[in-house]
Amino acid sequence: MTVPVLLPLALPAPYDYLVPDGARVEPGQFVVVPLGPVHYIAAVWRRPEGEEPPKIARKKLREIVEILDDVPKLPTVSLDFADWVSNYTLTSPGMVLRMMMSARSAFEPPAPRYGVRLSGPPPERMTPARARVLEAAKNGLSWVKSSLAEAAGVSPSVIDGLVDAGTLVAEPLPDWHAMPLDLARKRATLNPEQTEAATELLKHTGGGFAVSLLDGVTGSGKTEVYFEAIAQCLERGQQALVLLPEIALTGQFLARCEERFGARPAEWHSGVSPSMRGRVWRAVAENKAKLVAGARSALFLPFPDLGLIVVDEEHDQAYKQEDRVAYQARDMAVVRGHLGHCPVVLSSATPSIESLVNADQGRYRHIRLGTRYKAASLPAIQTVDMRKNPPERRHWLSPVLIEEMAATLERGEQVLLFLNRRGYAPVTLCRKCGFRFECPNCSAWLVEHRFRHRLECHHCGKFMPIPHECPSCGAEESLVACGPGVERIAEEVAEHFPEARRVLLSSDLTPSISELRETLREIEEREVDIIIGTQLVAKGHHFPGLALVGVVDADLGLAQGDPRAAERTFQLLSQVTGRAGRDAIKGRGLIQTYMPEHPVIAALVAGDRDTFLDREIAARRDAGLPPFGRLAAILVTAGSREAAEAYAREVARAAPEAEKIQVLGPAEAPLSVIRGRYRFRLLVKATREADLQTYLRVWLAQAPKAKGDIRLTVDIDPYSFL
Repeated sequence: MTVPVLLPLALPAPYDYLVPDGARVEPGQFVVVPLGPVHYIAAVWRRPEGEEPPKIARKKLREIVEILDDVPKLPTVSLDFADWVSNYTLTSPGMVLRMMMSARSAFEPPAPRYGVRLSGPPPERMTPARARVLEAAKNGLSWVKSSLAEAAGVSPSVIDGLVDAGTLVAEPLPDWHAMPLDLARKRATLNPEQTEAATELLKHTGGGFAVSLLDGVTGSGKTEVYFEAIAQCLERGQQALVLLPEIALTGQFLARCEERFGARPAEWHSGVSPSMRGRVWRAVAENKAKLVAGARSALFLPFPDLGLIVVDEEHDQAYKQEDRVAYQARDMAVVRGHLGHCPVVLSSATPSIESLVNADQGRYRHIRLGTRYKAASLPAIQTVDMRKNPPERRHWLSPVLIEEMAATLERGEQVLLFLNRRGYAPVTLCRKCGFRFECPNCSAWLVEHRFRHRLECHHCGKFMPIPHECPSCGAEESLVACGPGVERIAEEVAEHFPEARRVLLSSDLTPSISELRETLREIEEREVDIIIGTQLVAKGHHFPGLALVGVVDADLGLAQGDPRAAERTFQLLSQVTGRAGRDAIKGRGLIQTYMPEHPVIAALVAGDRDTFLDREIAARRDAGLPPFGRLAAILVTAGSREAAEAYAREVARAAPEAEKIQVLGPAEAPLSVIRGRYRFRLLVKATREADLQTYLRVWLAQAPKAKGDIRLTVDIDPYSFL
C-alpha cells in the first residue's frame, strides 16, 4: 500500500511512500519519511478525487520510517485550507504545510512542567510583593510560575522565596495548563448602540459561515461587542480565534480577555517561547485551547472545531505576509471560515476599501458603531500649515504645536507625538563634499540611530558606527543629519520640556515584548507625560489620560507610488489621532502638513470619512484596481543587474495574449537593490472575472526556467510596490 506524503519543503506535490506492513495511516497523520539521506517529519496527504495511485515499481519506493501516533493529526479542514492557499498563492503546498508545522517542539515528547499552588501558612516576613502574590493565588489553583509573577506584578524570585518558605508548593502540571474560562462572569454594561450591534452580530455568528464587518469609530467599544460573539461560540463548546496585527496589542487584549472571561487566552506569536508554542499547538489540535489570540500565523493552527474567527484592526497592513508564502491573513481568514463553515468578524475603525465594497455589495453584513463608549467625544482635528507656522531652524515642531503641548501638560494630561520614521535622521551627509552614506547592499540610505551610535539599513540590517570624519573627503566634524526621525523629535521635546516624563516607542528600541508591555502599562497609568512614537502607537491602544495627539509630518505617506497610499495615510492618521480623548478627557489632534488642502487631510479635519472613501472607491473602479480588478506582482532578482533585467524581459515576452489581462513591465523596482540582489518587477492587471491563477500557471510553465542565482517570485494581491 502506498500513500501520498507532503513534506514541509518547496516541492511541487506530495511524494508516494510505502506503508509499513500491518500499519495504517490516515490523511493528516504525521510520519517520518526519508528524502535522500535526511529524515523529515511530514504529513500524510490525500489524492485528488478519482486519481489512481501512480504505477511505480515497489523497489523504487521508499517506506515510511515512523508513524507519529502521539502527535495529533491535522484535521480535514486544515488539509483543505493548505491546498486552497497553495493554489491561490501559486506556492508549493509543502511551504503552506511548513507554516502549519511551525512549532517544532509539538513533535517532540513534552518536557515535564511544574507549577505552584497556595498550600501553607503565610511567611513570617511579609512584604507588599509577597502580599500581592498571595492575593493572586488565593483561588487555590495551580499557576505557572511566570504567569503568577506577571499577575502579581512581581519578579519570579518572589515566587521562589514563597516556595522556600513553604507558603507555595511546587507540583507537576499537565501538558496543557490554563486557567478555566468563566463564561458566567459579569459582562460589561453595553450602551444602547452597542447592545443593538451585539444583537445584530449574534444573529450572524450563531453558526455557519457568514462575514460581518464591525465598523465603529475609535473608542466605540468594538471589542466588547465582539466579546459577545466569542462568548456565544465558547458556550457552544467550540474554539474561537482572534487575530491581532501586532504583538504589542496582545498584552492589553489579554488583560481585557481576563477581565471578561476570568482567564487569558492562549497566545500565538513570534514572541512566545518555542516550548510554549509547542504546547499551544498541541492544545489547539486536541481541542483543549478554546480561545486563542495571535498574529496572522495563528490562522494556520490545527483547529479541529473552530467556531469563530475575529480579525481585529482588519485594515492593518501587518496582515500581509510577503516572505515565502505571500498571503493576506484577512482574506485567508474569510476562506478558512468558509471551508470550516464558521462565522468571521472583521473589526476596524477604518475598514479597508475591499471590506467596505464587499459590505456594500451584500457579501458582508455591515454593523456600525457611530459614537464613543461612555458618551466620550471624538477628538477635534486641526491642521498646522507649516508654510505659515514653520518651526525654528533645524527644529521640526511648529510653535503652534509646542504651545498646545505646554497647555496640555499644564492641565496634567498626556501628549502623543507621532512620526512614522524610525531612528534619528533618514540621511546623513557631508557638508563639505556632499557625500551621503548609502548601504553597500541596498539602494537605500543608511539611517542614523544616534541613541545606538550607528548608521543602519532598514532593509538588510547592515550597520556601521557613526564616523567622526567623512570617508570621502576626510573632513572632520562635517557630517550632518538631514530630516527628522522619532529620536530627533525626542531630542527636541527634551529641549522644550526638560521636566516632562518622556518615553520613546519604536520597534527598533523595544528589546522585548515584556518591556514593551511594561511601557504601555506605565502610559496607561499616567506615569508618562509625553509619548513619542512610530506607527506602533497607532494600533488600538487605550490611553485614558491622552488628550493631545500631534502628527509631526502628515505628508510622509502620501508621496508614494502606491494605489493605496491615500487610504493607508487616512487610516493611519485616523487611528493615531483616535487615541486622544477616549475617556473623560476631551481630545484634540494637531496635524502638521504642507498640504492642508489635500483630500486626505481635508477629510480628517472635516470628519468626513464617507466622502473621502467614495472618491477613493470611484478612482479604484475607474482604474480597474482592487477590489474592482485583480493584481499580481512578479519579482525577478539576481546577483547582477544585467542578468535580472535580461531574464525579466524573457519572462515578459513569454506572456500569453489575453483579452482581460494586461502585463506591465518589466521595470526596475523603486528599491532596485536589496541585500546585494538586483530587482525587476512585472505587474499583472486583470479584470475581476479573469482566471488570474490559471493564466499565471500557463505563462510561467512556458517561460524560460530561471538559471544560476536568478529567482522569480509571485505575489498575488500585492500590497508593496517597492
